[in-house]
Amino acid sequence: MTTVDILFRYAEPPTESQVLALANARDVYGIRRLSFDHAARTVRVEFDATRLNAAMVTELIRRAGVQITEELSLIPPPAPQPAPVA
Repeated sequence: MTTVDILFRYAEPPTESQVLALANARDVYGIRRLSFDHAARTVRVEFDATRLNAAMVTELIRRAGVQITEELSLIPPPAPQPAPVA
């Protein structure tokens, strides 16, 4: 098993029916975990990459009715280089 995380930003907070649909998406073989950050409006999905790919996971989230605005990188940007001292 190869676990992979993918992070999405959504436009509107999920409604009750969307949350129930996402709960059903957890029953899909290969989806391991869904976690929401309501303040950042993101949903993080951990899945088994030997069973699913990113396109399949994206489609599952969209079919639940969640409006995905973008996929975010889980790798933080590099720190800025200090200015050279003259």
